Amino acid sequence: MNLADLQGDFHAMLAASAPGIGVPAGPGRAVYQNNYRAQLVGCLEESYPQLRAFIGEEAFLHAAAAHIKRRPPHAWTLDAYADDFCDTLQALFPENPDLHELAWIEHALGQSFIGPDAAPVAAGALSAVDWDHAHLKLTPTLHLRTASTNAADLWFALRDGSSTAEGEMLPAPGGLLVWRRGFVSCLRALDAIEFAALTQLQRDGSFVGLCALLVERIGEEQGIASAGAMLADWLGSELITGVDHE
Repeated sequence: MNLADLQGDFHAMLAASAPGIGVPAGPGRAVYQNNYRAQLVGCLEESYPQLRAFIGEEAFLHAAAAHIKRRPPHAWTLDAYADDFCDTLQALFPENPDLHELAWIEHALGQSFIGPDAAPVAAGALSAVDWDHAHLKLTPTLHLRTASTNAADLWFALRDGSSTAEGEMLPAPGGLLVWRRGFVSCLRALDAIEFAALTQLQRDGSFVGLCALLVERIGEEQGIASAGAMLADWLGSELITGVDHE
């Protein structure tokens, strides 16, 4: 048996409790297995603290054990092990969208924190922009997804130590926005209009396209006014990091 075979067999033993052709049985093997699983559980606990508080220790450990069994580490850094946990949660708890969205928030906050830096555009730098041909660049730390529950409110309540926070369905679907502002990852719940607007902007960046979308959704007068108001808010929130022209 060569070194690669031995390493592969050892990994199989750790990941799936397989006997291991080249790994001798004995108490030492259990030590390796326990250390392996404890590190992976610790990684998930650190990445999803509010989810853990929300579903409870027993349910979280059950989900972590299922994830370890189905998804061995796939990257050189242990931090990446949390990337696929949302998939495991959807498989284990298919009827709990609040749980799925809360987990997405925690993962997105972590990803935004380690995302690439990009300096925000100052509002004063836009005075000479030709808006008919302008394409806006969103911060590379931006993450968007649809929302059907109050997961954002839930996350804030759990962060502040609430033990009575409950998930609820939203009256109408909306969106979730996560990005990094300076050295702080930020979370915001979006209504359906702003979510559609940011999704449009993320797709092609065209300010004219953004205005057209809003006019189609809420009428010409309100649509144009909303485009200006949203742009001002996004600039203030440091979501815009550049302006290009066709």
